[in-house]
Amino acid sequence: MNKMINIGVLISGRGSNLQAIIDAVEKGTIPAKVVVVISNDPSAGGLERAKKHNIPAVVIDNRNFKDKNTYELEIVKVLQQHKVELVCLAGYMRIVGPILLEHYEGKMINIHPSLLPSFPGLHAQKQALDHGVLITGATVHFVDSGCDTGPIIVQSAVPIKEKDDEETLSARILEQEHIIYPQAIKLIAEDKLKIEGRKVKLK
Repeated sequence: MNKMINIGVLISGRGSNLQAIIDAVEKGTIPAKVVVVISNDPSAGGLERAKKHNIPAVVIDNRNFKDKNTYELEIVKVLQQHKVELVCLAGYMRIVGPILLEHYEGKMINIHPSLLPSFPGLHAQKQALDHGVLITGATVHFVDSGCDTGPIIVQSAVPIKEKDDEETLSARILEQEHIIYPQAIKLIAEDKLKIEGRKVKLK
């Protein structure tokens, strides 16, 4: 019998990946519980998703803090209050700083809409289209001090169609994100992964 782990989700927007995580938890697909959702944007749609599922939804607006460290200390405080064991970034549009990393290194993951290390950062779908690649996709990775540079857990490939634009490509990548993010969480929740340098291996 696997122990249930407590998940905290950081968002900045609509929260579709948050919803995929919540759905997987409620179906019993992953031995975990979403115990808190935190957004830096008070208008983020994902806050309403959390409330609909009776999950505490907390706004920590980065604009209200004098610097990044003070802001992240407040996030850590809330995560610790809810006994969070795994932090999931789901459309969280802030670069993670040293305070969050210090407390949750190896226990914080992110989803990105490309096959990393290709096309990190913002507008990954547009980057892929502009570059003319034939295949892109989605990646779940551990978070480190770089921008989308942490060890890779799961990837899913998405072919680019001739008539694709940023919107159509983003939609198809998002479908894969909703599949692989819960898969990655399940592997972590079941304690099946170990990080060896740049590689994530099954135990």
